[in-house]
Amino acid sequence: MNNYEILYILSDKQDADAKKALVEKFKALVSEYGEATVDEWGSRKLAYPIQTKISGKHFTGHYVLMKFTAPPEIPAEIERQMRISDDIIRFMIERV
Repeated sequence: MNNYEILYILSDKQDADAKKALVEKFKALVSEYGEATVDEWGSRKLAYPIQTKISGKHFTGHYVLMKFTAPPEIPAEIERQMRISDDIIRFMIERV
C-alpha cells in the first residue's frame, strides 16, 4: 500500500450537486482500499485559460485535493476514469 495525492480541477460550469457527486465518485474508488481524505479548495481563477473540446474555454475551476492509501494499480484506474470525464479540466497524481 502506497500513499498518494491527487489534485484535480473540476469545471466551474456545472452546479454544486454535480461537483459533489464527482468528488464522492473518486473518493469511493479509493475508500474500499484504505482511508481517503478530501480537501476542497473551492473555485479559483486559473493561471491561464484552458480550452477543452466539449465545454469551451475555462477561466476558473473548482480545486480538489485528495490524499489516500491504495495498492499501486489504483492510481492507473483513477487516471483512466478522470481522462474519460468531461468535467475534469486537469489532474495530477503523485506518490508521496
